[in-house]
Amino acid sequence: MGLALVHSRAGVGVSAPEVTVEVHLGGGLPRMSMVGLPETAVREAKDRVKAALLNAGFKFPQVHITISLAPADLPKEGSRFDLPIALGILAASSQVPDDRFPEFEFIGELSLSGELNLVKGVLPVALQAKRAGRGLIVPLENGPEAALARGENLYCATSLLAVVSWLHGQESLPAAVEQAGSEQPQAKDLVDVIGQPLARRALEVAAAGGHNILFSGPPGTGKTMLASRLPGILPPLTESEALEAASVASISQGGLNISHWKSRSFRAPHHTASGIALVGGGSRPRPGEISLAHHGVLFLDELPEFSRHVLEVLREPMESGQIVICRAARYALFPARFQLVAAMNPCPCGYAGDRAGQCHCSGDQIQRYRARISGPLIDRIDLQIEVPRPPALVMYDKGPRPEDSATVRKRVIDARQIQLERAGVPNAQLSSQKLRKHCSLDQSCRLLLESAARHLTFSPRACQRVLKVARTLADLDGCDSIGKSQLAEAIAYRRLGIETNSPPGLFEFS
Repeated sequence: MGLALVHSRAGVGVSAPEVTVEVHLGGGLPRMSMVGLPETAVREAKDRVKAALLNAGFKFPQVHITISLAPADLPKEGSRFDLPIALGILAASSQVPDDRFPEFEFIGELSLSGELNLVKGVLPVALQAKRAGRGLIVPLENGPEAALARGENLYCATSLLAVVSWLHGQESLPAAVEQAGSEQPQAKDLVDVIGQPLARRALEVAAAGGHNILFSGPPGTGKTMLASRLPGILPPLTESEALEAASVASISQGGLNISHWKSRSFRAPHHTASGIALVGGGSRPRPGEISLAHHGVLFLDELPEFSRHVLEVLREPMESGQIVICRAARYALFPARFQLVAAMNPCPCGYAGDRAGQCHCSGDQIQRYRARISGPLIDRIDLQIEVPRPPALVMYDKGPRPEDSATVRKRVIDARQIQLERAGVPNAQLSSQKLRKHCSLDQSCRLLLESAARHLTFSPRACQRVLKVARTLADLDGCDSIGKSQLAEAIAYRRLGIETNSPPGLFEFS
């Protein structure tokens, strides 16, 4: 007869709620029962644990073993509870001491031979264990990922025997250490973009303020090339931002690439992607592309080719920076603070408005094509830029060499630092209260915005976004307040012929 308690953690979205594995050895016929909403992979742990204990040379108790995974109303999934279940059985049968159990948490999958295998979602576990003031034991392959949490008492183990020897005080376990020599991926350089000064300027503004941007123009004008250069001019991730993004990648299907964990992600889903692929979901909620692009870039090429239903699901996370996945028996919240970059052609054939005069689309065809993108979605895109056809041999011009990404990035970092010191967030994330405080207008600027809102039928949201862009332009120019030139430039960045159906209105500014 015996009872043991071992601490572990489940996985719910990017959180890792604590789970107490309670093992009780009682009288009755030899069998093992498990309670606490275990799913298939967890229930199968009974067979894996029994084989691992026997092959590692331990005695398997021939009694009624009851395993409780508390809290009982939290669904448990995956093979991460194998190690704590095995240790609980050994402690309850007095084969290992349990004096270290209150100070540590355990996670790991057992092979039939007793070796510890890799599990997913270790980084959120390590972060939560650190906040709880406990140490953590993980499989050796998960060591570099767990080390990103930089907590104390993070150890790796290769097998169940190694953990048992450590519990007996006979051997020490190696500490989890970050992967050495990891290199960040080489970003594509803006120097490759020749010409398109307006689009380059808009891309710099988008990077400085964290604004969403849409490029529209004929095929081959450099829209995709511009979008792919955005990560190379964005400011570096802070430690907390990198950990948030890495936590999402840790629980994703592809897992976390340790060598790139400090780089901003660039996600470019194909236009055939479903709504679930984009925002996440499934019977067991998993993060979608917008969450995998957290603190990075989400690039939607050929924007009107996406299903309208798929695009509409972007509206809420673009405002809130998170996505809530609700199912009948599941609930998960994933972060989704992404920067949207989109590209599109102006018509089905792609040549409407092009000086080559190749477009043969009717007005109805163009209207139906552009109607695939709703007004509310377009209204949420701060910068809407036309990318016209450059001269065919522009790359052979002998003009000055275009600026490279390093030069532009320095200006972007300086402007972003001003924003963080002033409001704590990039300009694109300014709340209404902070917008009133930091984006006040003088009388001439106010009249200019009122005139633009009236003639261009700007919605109140559009007016707010114009002001945020103007604030970013002022930061790039080193100005303390928004001037008329910055406001006029910000208004010009919303001049695409895709207008919302929102009635004109103004936001009151003090």
